[in-house]
Amino acid sequence: MMTISGNATKFYINGAWVDPLPGATRIGVENPATEEIVAEIALGTESDADRAIMAARAAFDGFIATPRADRIALVRRILEIYNRRYEEFAQAMRLEMGAPIEWARGAQAYAGQIHIESTLTSAEEMVWEYSRGTTRIVHEGIGVCGLITPWNWPMNQIACKVAPALIAGCTMVLKPSEIAPLSGLLFAEVCHEAGVPAGVFNLVNGMGPVVGQRLATHPQVDMVSFTGSTRAGTAVAAAAAPTVKRVAQELGGKSANIILASADLEAAVRGGVEGIFANTGQSCDAPTRMFVPRASQARALEVAAQVAGEVVVGDTTDSATTMGPLVSKAQFDKVQGLIEKGIAEGARLVCGGLGRPEGLNRGWFVRPTVFGDVTNDMTIAREEIFGPVLSILPYDTLDEAVAMANDTVYGLAAYVQGEESEARAVGRRLRAGQINLNYPEWDTFAPFGGYKQSGNGREYAGWAIHDFCEIKALIGYGSA
Repeated sequence: MMTISGNATKFYINGAWVDPLPGATRIGVENPATEEIVAEIALGTESDADRAIMAARAAFDGFIATPRADRIALVRRILEIYNRRYEEFAQAMRLEMGAPIEWARGAQAYAGQIHIESTLTSAEEMVWEYSRGTTRIVHEGIGVCGLITPWNWPMNQIACKVAPALIAGCTMVLKPSEIAPLSGLLFAEVCHEAGVPAGVFNLVNGMGPVVGQRLATHPQVDMVSFTGSTRAGTAVAAAAAPTVKRVAQELGGKSANIILASADLEAAVRGGVEGIFANTGQSCDAPTRMFVPRASQARALEVAAQVAGEVVVGDTTDSATTMGPLVSKAQFDKVQGLIEKGIAEGARLVCGGLGRPEGLNRGWFVRPTVFGDVTNDMTIAREEIFGPVLSILPYDTLDEAVAMANDTVYGLAAYVQGEESEARAVGRRLRAGQINLNYPEWDTFAPFGGYKQSGNGREYAGWAIHDFCEIKALIGYGSA
């Protein structure tokens, strides 16, 4: 079991755990499965953020000058300690975001581990500099980075930002989500034990409009890497614009899942339903819009309802539980409102619906919900719900399915199920950053990021290292 960090009401700045400056407040961290407060954290002020930023700035020149092999070795030590404390990370995410324990171990904590491993592999393979004629092209760390991470995949996002930034030679200030901060505090402890030099990695908890805003506006921050809602991402970009810093954003999604006539319908529907209910639907790349041939919709709805009925919702400490609660009352209320809107706008409620599942009277649990006869103009087909709510939309022609799939402001991910050559052809027509053909294995070496209002930049492994680098041309350098 995890012991709540004794540093929960402190910040990690310049290599030490420090008390917040005057003006900081505190907030409780709720276990959304029980509605109980399990910890208390400090919320920093702009002055706390400034202190961390200036520590990162002071450390940058020394850190960027260290041999890259030393930076890679440092991240390897972080991985070793992370692995030793793996169960603590799983328990932290069970508490802070309500992840069922087996999901916390096998997906949430695993995500941090595999991202660090993949980044290390890519760092060894990456071509950091090369010659083109008499010009030497060099990739080097961009500088001080503000890292703003979400609550839905805490260690996934922390690891796939911090590890590549360290290897690139950047220094940084991390602001985890105030809703799910416990795993971030653990990660700071890991960095300290690994011997990350003072000022290279800093952590300040706080609210987005305060600490996050300061990271975006501060002239000594060279880059902001943000993961969260499109609404918050646009605010970060606007705040960063006057200082012309780089802003990398991984934002919202409304991913289409096109099931072709050539697909194994039952397997394709099952895979899609399982994909949306995983993590209680709180994944930006979840396949929330399922497009099926109109003649197949009736059977698709039967299969979807069957799979929904197999979901085990409840006690997050029970290894048999497959779906936990939503992360907060605010998220619960949002999802309930969108389910209600789906019913009001005429979608067919196949299963699930309003309220908690039977037998649960506390915690932010919702019913696994499937809607049929959805049209692409309905609210549930347009807005990101971020809950276990699947919309099934029938189509008459493949061109119609592709057009509806692309008719969204988002473009993070998309899915296609069917005969291989046909699936490949359809995938090329979809306007999204990551296209998944026939439910492939997770590829942490593939670039992850979106088109349109789903963001810009690409994360994961070598793609993330590149995002944290500037490109320098030494003209007249001579031949290598």
